[in-house]
Order: sequence, then structure tokens, then C-alpha cells
Amino acid sequence: MYRYDEFDQQIVNERVAQFRGQVARRLSGEITEDEFKPLRLMNGVYLQLHAYMLRVAIPYGTLSSRQLRMLAHLGRKYDRGYGHFTTRQNLQYNWPALKDMPDLLAELATVEMHAIQTSGNCIRNVTSDQYAGAAKTEIEDPRIVSEIIRQWSTFHPEFSFLPRKFKIAVSGTPDDRAAIRVHDIGIQIVQDAKGNIGYEVYVGGGLGRTPMIGKKLADFVPKEDLLAYLEAVMRVYNMYGRRDNMYKSRIKILVHEIGAEEMKRQVDAEFAELRKAGTLHLPLEEVARIEAYFRPPAFDELPNESTELNKAVLADPGFANWVKSNIAEHKVPGYAIVNISLKPIGGTPGDCSSDQMDAVADIAEKYSFDELRVTHEQNLTLAHVRKKDLYAVYEALKKHDLATANINLITDQIACPGLDYCALANARSIPIAQRISERFADIARQHEIGELKINNSGCINACGHHHVGHIGILGVDKKGVEYYQVTLGGAADEKTAIGDIVGPAFTEGEIVDAIEKIVNTYLGIRKNGERFIDTYRRVGIDPFKENLYAAH
Repeated sequence: MYRYDEFDQQIVNERVAQFRGQVARRLSGEITEDEFKPLRLMNGVYLQLHAYMLRVAIPYGTLSSRQLRMLAHLGRKYDRGYGHFTTRQNLQYNWPALKDMPDLLAELATVEMHAIQTSGNCIRNVTSDQYAGAAKTEIEDPRIVSEIIRQWSTFHPEFSFLPRKFKIAVSGTPDDRAAIRVHDIGIQIVQDAKGNIGYEVYVGGGLGRTPMIGKKLADFVPKEDLLAYLEAVMRVYNMYGRRDNMYKSRIKILVHEIGAEEMKRQVDAEFAELRKAGTLHLPLEEVARIEAYFRPPAFDELPNESTELNKAVLADPGFANWVKSNIAEHKVPGYAIVNISLKPIGGTPGDCSSDQMDAVADIAEKYSFDELRVTHEQNLTLAHVRKKDLYAVYEALKKHDLATANINLITDQIACPGLDYCALANARSIPIAQRISERFADIARQHEIGELKINNSGCINACGHHHVGHIGILGVDKKGVEYYQVTLGGAADEKTAIGDIVGPAFTEGEIVDAIEKIVNTYLGIRKNGERFIDTYRRVGIDPFKENLYAAH
């Protein structure tokens, strides 16, 4: 993984010292909360419903064991003994005191981490595929270009005060696990007929109150020209993006209003000028330097079949279920990708205690080359585990309540913090997610249902990505009462789709029963064991709507 050089470290240390002075001025009353707001946002500090919240950047979701141990330590020392992993592969502390923020950030800096550009109208943390470097169908490790983008975008003087926040995601395989088409810029790594690697670029995706799928503006941007192309997109947005209305300020609105064709024309014109100047031509030796940080680890030569694994699967039904749902295929024989669910039955999706973080750090150090990943679906991944070690990993995870066997099943839900924490929320998300997971707790039933993604947001800002859930739940406020609107048919993969609103919203007391009706409708009409999303695409919304509202 990438290691800071002296310039990276100096930048982070200087920012901590600067923020220490700003916090002191706020606490002394020298500046007001309104004056402090833009300063704290530049350091990842939000003011939520009950307390300040700190959002820590985890670039492209990659962490070392040392870094995770520090996150565990900070959770104990400055928070309430836990952290919350987000849909941007970041970590949030929900309860730190403002007076402690500079010390927290100073300790964070000792392990090459920070909270810069995790908030505000700038380019945010670049997200990527949690299977980077391990996926069998990978064209190139997407963390390489993600790191290049991170270096280009950090403190970029031209893009520090954009019309609105800006999010970029990169995928290195045809199977999109990074939701690139619902980002402001989505990058798909591709290979041409001659074997050259380049980039498809999607622009103008996003969720929130106006969900849109990104439009493909470029089929193949050569590697050395990627930063010039991204800069061209950013310049067009910075010039024409709306600053008079925050609800119309995202790049998706600009693309929608002027059209994808005109957007492409303007970007291509800007790109041609930047290429002519040559200042953003990416030297291949610099690419190679960064690529070296992401070289594959020293894999053992192993047979693909593992006797130890096969015996353990037969002997332990719980382990067999875990292997069935939480293990993915690795490109190297004898290895597997381990997904660690942060969605225990009745738990808060994405929460991880400090003790659990320490346990995962130990497991990663012993069994997965001292590295782990955060997923945009609020789970963790060990990318490189020997198959013969899987049972030992499972046993170690089980001791810390981390062996829930539900990846991609109905209880593996995405949920935002909702009204329990967020000042913007209209309704609670966490209790709804907990009740759904309890209703569908039976593991045999979960496997019978199969792959089904439920995404849950507490307001129209869509931090829970409800628009792209197979089943999406949006909390809304009606005269002080919480209601829940349901959408069906969304997807955030290579076949991205925005879900369809089923009909009138459900009360808090009705929503879990409504989800069960949807599931039972699906089980009654699916063919040949097809997935929920495939059934929905085949039959459409009508059977679900009829069953949902039959008694209303």
C-alpha cells in the first residue's frame, strides 16, 4: 500500500497545527460557530444532532493493521469505544469533544492518516473496489490510479471551493463493486485490442434528491492523459456549475441541463487545450513509481483445492454457511477473499467496536499480509487469505461477533445514521434496519431468498443509497410523524438502475411487514432460483404493488 513521503507528512502535520489554533479560538469565543464552520469542515468535523462528528479519510478503502489499531485506540480514547464505517469507505467518530479534536488528529497523523477533504465543496475521498489486487477479472489494480487522483486532487488550488462536493470512484473489473455510475465522475479501467490500458469515464451520476446515472463521456482515455481529462471535466463544472442554488449545484444537474452531448463537447475542447499545454501529461515513470506500492504480496505456490477447507466445511455447518456467503474467488490458486460482515442480527450496520478493530487488525496481520479493506457497503474485506487458513480466520472472527454469514443477503443492509445522529435526517434508519434483520434472522431463510440488497436512508440526501437498493427505504417526515417510502429495482453495479417508487409510504409500524410482503411476492413468482433483481426486471412493479396495497 502507499506510504507517505516527507511532503505528505508535512502537509498533514501543518494542517493539524493550524486546526489546533482554530479550535482554540472557537473555544475561547474569539470566533463564532458560523465563522468556525468552514474551518472545521475543511478538517472533516461536522456538527450533528447531539455532538460534533469527525470523518476520517481511508483512501480507496485500504488500511494497514497498524492504522486500524490506531482507529481502535482513538475510538476508546476520544469516542465511546467504536467507529462507524461509511459508504465512502471512511470512518466516522460520532462523539468526540471539540477540545480533543486536534489531539485526535495529531495521533491519527502518526499513522499516515487524516480527515482532510472528507467534507466541504472539494474533491472527496476517492473510492474503489474492495477486491483490488485480488479479483480474478481485474484488468489493473484500481488503487494505482486512485492514488494518483488523490495526489492530484489534494489541496488542488483550482478545485478547493467547487459549487458543491465532488465524488470520484474507480473500478478495475467489469463487475462494478464501486458504484461508479452514481458518482460525479466514475472511472472504469479498460483495455483496447492492442492490450493498452485506458479509462472509460462517466460523468454526472449521483443520488440525493435528484438521482441520476452518469453519462459516458469518454470510451478510452489513455493512461498518460487521465489527469488532463479529469481536470477538463472539473474546469467545465467549476465554470458552469450553479452556485446560486445548493439543490442544483452538483455536476449531475449541469450535465442534465446542457445535455451529455454539449458537456462532452465542452470537456473535449478543454481537454484538447490541456493536452496541448502538456502540463498534466502523466509521466509513465511516475505511474510506475506509484504502481510499485501496490505490487502483489509474496503469495505461496498452493494447490487451488484445500483439504483443510473441505474438511472444515463438512464438519461445521456454521462455517459452511459463512464460506457460502462471505468468501469470494481469488485470482491466485489456493487463496480466497474474505468478507467480514459488520451487520450482526439486530446490530447497527457499519458500526465496529474498538475491540473488534483490534481483533481484525490481528487477523489481517497474521493471515492477510497485514492489510484490509473497507467496502462501500459498510463491511470489511481481507483480500488475500490462504484457503487452508479460512477456518482459523472464521474461528478468530467468531470470538468477536464478526462471523455473521450474510454478505449480499437480506440482512446485509446499507443504512445511514438517520435521525439517531444526523441533524439533516427526517426519520430513523438504524432501528428499521435492525428490525428487518431480526425479522429475517434465520440463516436458512436468508439463503432461500438469496442475493437481495436493502438500502435505507433517513432523508432525501440518500446517504444510505436507497435509490440503488434492490429494495430502497427512504424515511420521510409527515407533520412530525416518520413514514417510509419504498422503491424497487435499484442497482449500483454494472447494470446501474434507479429504483421505482412503489406507492404511498408506510408507517414505522408497517414498514417491516411491507418488506416481508415484497419478499414473499418475489419468492412466489421467481423462476429457476433467479435473484430478486432479475425477477423484478422480468415482471416489473405491478405484482409487488398489488400485494403491498391489497389490504389498504
